[in-house]
Amino acid sequence: MSKLVIVGTVAFDAIETPFGKTDKILGGAATFIGLAASYFNVDTAAVSIVGGDFPQEYLDLLSDRNIDISGIEIVKEGKTFFWSGRYHNDMNTRDTLVTELNTLADFNPKVPENYKDAGVVMLGNLHPLVQSSVLDQMSVKPKLVILDTMNFWMDCALDDLLNVIKRVDVITINDEEARQLTGEYSLLVAARKIHKMGPKYVVIKKGEHGALLFHNDHVFYAPALPLEEVFDPTGAGDTFAGGFAGYIAKTDDTSFENMKNAVIYGSTLASFCVEKFGTQRMQNLPSKEVHKRLLQFKQLTQFDIELG
Repeated sequence: MSKLVIVGTVAFDAIETPFGKTDKILGGAATFIGLAASYFNVDTAAVSIVGGDFPQEYLDLLSDRNIDISGIEIVKEGKTFFWSGRYHNDMNTRDTLVTELNTLADFNPKVPENYKDAGVVMLGNLHPLVQSSVLDQMSVKPKLVILDTMNFWMDCALDDLLNVIKRVDVITINDEEARQLTGEYSLLVAARKIHKMGPKYVVIKKGEHGALLFHNDHVFYAPALPLEEVFDPTGAGDTFAGGFAGYIAKTDDTSFENMKNAVIYGSTLASFCVEKFGTQRMQNLPSKEVHKRLLQFKQLTQFDIELG
């Protein structure tokens, strides 16, 4: 088992979907990643920043899931990062209503001393220079560095993004971002181009249409589990990443075959995340429910065929 370091936002979200709306609730990439990874009981630290307005009960929630929060800086006189968005009826598109960087504007991540030798590093969606600074702090080269990013950084910090991409083993982005990063419409061609940028593994998330894992000339596809309703997609991609990273840290196996299992676990946990607002579904998720849904995945994807 490897230690896991998670870097990303711990934040407030306010969400509106066709099913309802919330006031400020717990959100942030590091929160979703951490809650998903905690399912695997790995030694995990979260590195982030919050303001004095961030409730102790939210910090306790992370601690209670065995996530080390000593790397979460609290700026007493500051305010926590806040994002508000409204989803359209198809739940695949959304409008950002409010983005308040607050303390995140001056975030200088500090990896706790006893996690600088972590085997797995999960770089949540942040400015590429912040992501790079985390890698600079590691005392030994991690076995696996996973990076999540988005089109915003491709628009405004592309050179910095390309520099950090060179240093990672796995990149997780959605299909639209893969196309923007490479200028290629075919995801096969896009993945090949991204490989040349540095990462050995490329994970392309396709939302309700599953996820693709690329490694050299090998491709693995995991469908998304059909759900009766998607209540709130916020954090699903981060939950996927947390499940992926947590499984790799737990098994300590970075082979392509094991990455396939990690993708399935990530997809399974993400399927729970979307069933309630924010982190509500992930806060108390019983292992037996996860196991039951993994069996559903297996039944969905396994078949026998006569090849004549």
